[in-house]
Amino acid sequence: MVNLMKKNLILIIIFYFIFIISSYGAGSGAGAGSTDYYKKAISLVKRAKKLEKKGKIEKANKRYEKALQYLIKSNKKKPNQPDTLNYLGFTTRKLGDYKKGEEYYLSGLKINPNHKGINEYLGELYVVTNRIKLAKERLNVLKNCNCEEYIELKEIIEGKKKSKY
Repeated sequence: MVNLMKKNLILIIIFYFIFIISSYGAGSGAGAGSTDYYKKAISLVKRAKKLEKKGKIEKANKRYEKALQYLIKSNKKKPNQPDTLNYLGFTTRKLGDYKKGEEYYLSGLKINPNHKGINEYLGELYVVTNRIKLAKERLNVLKNCNCEEYIELKEIIEGKKKSKY
């Protein structure tokens, strides 16, 4: 009886350590890490947008740069996610690298041609780079979505609203 209790106690201790070790490692797995990077990036993008609206461009750009680093890490862990590619395009565009931004957007559209965010932001990029015909093509993709992305891009194309870049 005593031996059986010792064996059970040993088994309980072993299972406890297995549980602790697996719980500790759960946050550092490939899937979890990419999600964490993505979430951190989105939080930084939101803060950067607010700073940008207040005219604090230098501080906003620092947030965009940090967000870009997290998005690159997220994309390495879990490649070719349209939302990640959208924000990779967005942050690089905001930092002035239109060519790389366009590459990310186009990669995202190959996976999801109707992605609302990518179509809107790529359209904005086309307006800023004076390719209105291409911007209108993006608007045409969004025409039936009944969404704010369509309205935003339409106003930018028509000059009713200015694109920040």
